[in-house]
Amino acid sequence: MAQPERSTLRVSNVPESAIAQDLLNFLNSKLGPDSVFAIEIFTERKNWKSRGSGRVQFTTLEAKAKAMALSVQNNLVFGTQNLRFSLINDDIVVRPVHATNRTENGVLHVGFMLKEERMSVLESWEGVKAWIMPERRRIEFWIWHEQECYKLEVMFEEILETTGYSGMVPCFTSGFGSKDFFVTLYLVGNLSPLKYAPRIYKKISGSNMASKFSSTRYRLCVEDYDYLWVRTTEFSPMRSVGQSTSFCWEVEEDLQASDIFSYFPFYKETQKDIVLEDGEEFCSTSEIVPLIKSGLGSNLAYEVEYQLNSLVHMQKISLAAANQDLIDFLCTLDIDTALNVLQRLHQLKFICYDPLSFLKTQLHVFKRNCKSLPLSSQKRLSNNVMNCYRVLVTPSRIYCLGPELETSNYVVKNFSSYASDFMRVTFVEEDWSKLPAGAVTTSIQRGILSKPYRTNIYHRIVTILRDGIVIGAKRFEFLAFSASQLRSNSVWMFASSDNLKAEEIRQWMGCFEKIRSISKCAARMGQLFSSSTQTLVVPTQDVEIIPDIEVNSDGIDYCFSDGIGKISLSFARQVADKCGVNHIPSAFQIRYGGYKGVIAVDRNSFRKLSLRDSMLKFESKNKMLNVTKCCDSMPCYLNREIVTLLSTLGVKDESFEALQQEQLHLLKRMLTDKAVALNVLENLHGADSNNILVQMLNHGYEPNIEPYLSMMLQAHYWNLFSDLRSRCRIFVPKGRILLGCLDETGILNYGQVYACITLTKSELQNRNQNYFHTIDETKSILIGKVVVTKNPCLHPGDVRVLEAIFHVELEEKGLVDCLIFPQKGPRPHTNECSGGDLDGDLYFISWDENLIPPKTEAPMDYTGRRPRIMDHDVTLEEIQKFFVDYMINDTLGAISTAHLVHADREPKKALSAKCLELAALHSMAVDFAKTGAPAEMPRVLKPREFPDFMERFDKPMYISSNVLGKLYRAAIKSIEQERSRLVWSEEAARAIYDHDLEVDGFEAFLEIAETYKEMYIEKMSILMNYYGAEYEDEILMGDLRSRASYLQRDNRKYGDMKDRILLSVKSLRKEVKEWFENSCDPHQRRMMASAWYHVTYHPSYFKEDMFYFSFPWAVSDVLLNIKATNSKRHQA
Repeated sequence: MAQPERSTLRVSNVPESAIAQDLLNFLNSKLGPDSVFAIEIFTERKNWKSRGSGRVQFTTLEAKAKAMALSVQNNLVFGTQNLRFSLINDDIVVRPVHATNRTENGVLHVGFMLKEERMSVLESWEGVKAWIMPERRRIEFWIWHEQECYKLEVMFEEILETTGYSGMVPCFTSGFGSKDFFVTLYLVGNLSPLKYAPRIYKKISGSNMASKFSSTRYRLCVEDYDYLWVRTTEFSPMRSVGQSTSFCWEVEEDLQASDIFSYFPFYKETQKDIVLEDGEEFCSTSEIVPLIKSGLGSNLAYEVEYQLNSLVHMQKISLAAANQDLIDFLCTLDIDTALNVLQRLHQLKFICYDPLSFLKTQLHVFKRNCKSLPLSSQKRLSNNVMNCYRVLVTPSRIYCLGPELETSNYVVKNFSSYASDFMRVTFVEEDWSKLPAGAVTTSIQRGILSKPYRTNIYHRIVTILRDGIVIGAKRFEFLAFSASQLRSNSVWMFASSDNLKAEEIRQWMGCFEKIRSISKCAARMGQLFSSSTQTLVVPTQDVEIIPDIEVNSDGIDYCFSDGIGKISLSFARQVADKCGVNHIPSAFQIRYGGYKGVIAVDRNSFRKLSLRDSMLKFESKNKMLNVTKCCDSMPCYLNREIVTLLSTLGVKDESFEALQQEQLHLLKRMLTDKAVALNVLENLHGADSNNILVQMLNHGYEPNIEPYLSMMLQAHYWNLFSDLRSRCRIFVPKGRILLGCLDETGILNYGQVYACITLTKSELQNRNQNYFHTIDETKSILIGKVVVTKNPCLHPGDVRVLEAIFHVELEEKGLVDCLIFPQKGPRPHTNECSGGDLDGDLYFISWDENLIPPKTEAPMDYTGRRPRIMDHDVTLEEIQKFFVDYMINDTLGAISTAHLVHADREPKKALSAKCLELAALHSMAVDFAKTGAPAEMPRVLKPREFPDFMERFDKPMYISSNVLGKLYRAAIKSIEQERSRLVWSEEAARAIYDHDLEVDGFEAFLEIAETYKEMYIEKMSILMNYYGAEYEDEILMGDLRSRASYLQRDNRKYGDMKDRILLSVKSLRKEVKEWFENSCDPHQRRMMASAWYHVTYHPSYFKEDMFYFSFPWAVSDVLLNIKATNSKRHQA
């Protein structure tokens, strides 16, 4: 069904002497009584003088059409001027366009389904007003509760199903359910279930209220809209909305309800009646809902009770189904068995109304399968991987997720015996997206002296941080948060017990009493929560403190060595071994006690570690060296910010277009050309599957024939193209992303850098370039002009043009794949690049002559505000309040977006006054986590229109004429066909099956191979179901095609999820390899691998939608060895 249009038009040619009432009277006289609903005449801000234009909202679309027609015919002469109307994007007052979509006096029941056509009602309200707005894809229910008006907002995409029932059978024991319900025919719309809880608003009115629309000389509405809707939490003492997954709405039949419901997603009608039952017994008065009642699960293991709550939250079972019978049954099982059968419930695509019967059946199947399962090792997690329990807290609900695999951190690893007592808690919107600041605090009064109004959502977050969350027998209390957690509104919580308390963990972490800045104290507490690999304990006597290199320039103190120290070569070898790296990296990013930063290899050092005061953030007795990152050569990519700045500084559009065109050309050829596929895969850094794909190509497999290879190459293709289109992520062959390090020799002068890089295959083939000084077979030193910057970069001065030089003494230092900066000059180059330093920042460097700008600008002053210093020790309550204040004042994303828009529209691009102001604000916003000083973006800088390349289809849009618009449209134009899925059939299997992977005797292992394949499919299916992947390549790549709306809007959140997916896949591959190694003797492994391939690829094992091509390639080394041996035999 086509979406209805808006009822508002833009009006111009309005006499400047006319006020809103004059215009309303005139239009009603021409169009008919009550034709106009609201009027807004635009005014000059300085003297409130009319600008002669505005907006008119009509009561009906017919009135709107008539106004347009009369205007065209010059029949709307107001005073001496004919009014002109044109289309506009939005209404003055938000309300349904059609009067039939504004209903009164309905009855709303909330609860959950006990079975089909049977609903448990937690609470009901009469006299409910409902507004259905298909044009805005939402429905609103207005509820009056204890003399207050509340609004429940349900988005259409959150409705999973809509059923229209012909009648209702109430079975209430009290309250609703009087015989009046039987007299009238009802059409009941059962929105069953809702994916998320509705957003809840409270109506606020009064004097001096800053309402969205109030009547003045130039603004008028025929109804009273002088009020505000303010976000709030659950208003019912029974917490009924938060515990409900289904809405049942009664409307009288003469209201043409069938037409109303037809707007809803997935609408269907039935002649059956719906039975409503009283469900008040299931309600909880706890602030945190829905949770199964704690008394029920008193004898249940925490891990099992957590999963039971998760099943309720994910709508696999209802709250009523988590009853005593189910609890008693689970108590009879050991923890592993209980978790295994509950996992079968998680895999269901629908709600299970009788989970007890389902689990009993699954238990029987599980026990039968256990007898036939081959012996395999118990799943063990790597040292740097942990299981993480994740809880999402929305304004009205809680969601228990996981446990999910994450890269471990030092704190959790040190207290690994209490791993299940750690929990990551994230505060989110009802649909799991980022909670907007306006939901936490808002302005409800006019005037510059008006104080911000803290909503109930603010108080809910503060209360949970203060009092914690109770799940089963455990009370989780606030522990700390890392810098990345702060940006994602997350914290770590810990379930204190007599054995270990949260306060004791913080004391073990270090001494924070000396830090009197709230923001800095919070940041330092989170330092040890960074994902890291634990390596070796370093005693104090093996550590030396060396001086920082500092300079005072124009009254400003700069530290050239900010964040960097040294590590001896012999100790670096030991650390690399602990990190699982087969070479010695030139530098490591580390956490050591209270020290944080980078340590670069010094071949002349005899101390294990040489650290500087600039690396010390707090005192700590911990001596474990934790590595968060190893120095490595990373491929170089442009992005929107860098392209914008380089374009501003004079780099021609054709330079970017040529690079993108070359990348698009390679992407198309990689699907059919083996050499090109190898080239592209080399440029993809860090993907675990790359080695397998490269080996397959090198062993003779064609990229468009072998199913697994073809599937993965296509996945890479679409992933790269998506990044190109949505992020302008253009590969720069003549470039790298390198870790910043310091020239400890003092050889480099200001304006110089040193970089020795590992060459790629294509560079090795063309190494006789004037910008390469050859060192050995694999490495060269850059010589000549280079462009250097660091993300994020918004100021044109963030881009530096420097001279890369060769020096024998620097070469002898042996530092490879890092960018060496000088310790001389008026100011560190690192600081000039977006205010960077040497504690782990990565720098963009390119020697492509076409990307080196013809001019540069002076770098911005990145001297930040001094943090506010308290006159007392920072308290936990102050840190918790800072966390909420950050949620309110986090403007980083909004500033970046505004800068991108203005740089595209302004003639001077990033050098425009607006962009320079935004760049300064961005720097302030970045430092907010350290200084506690927020960056407030002026309203005038907020963009009203967005360029086409941003794909903000819900906002007013324009076609960008600058370089980003050109690149975007060129990328879109290059796609010739839609993404297709691999078609697999018996015929295809017969044609593609590779007999070179067969070895004598493999037939004896087919039965056990098929069992392992089924185990693999089950585990893959669990991952795919959990993360919402439909196809195998999505989970292998971590690239979901159908992302939830909250992931589409938040790239950071999606990136975090992608990391967790890839870590889970890596862990599964390791587990599968252990199955393989433990299932046969070494001399039988070739036969077992061949059998794995056979049961996956052979046509006799073909099953519809059951081909998981990745299964046998978990042992790719054995398979490819077979391939090589048999290929040589055929050639002989």
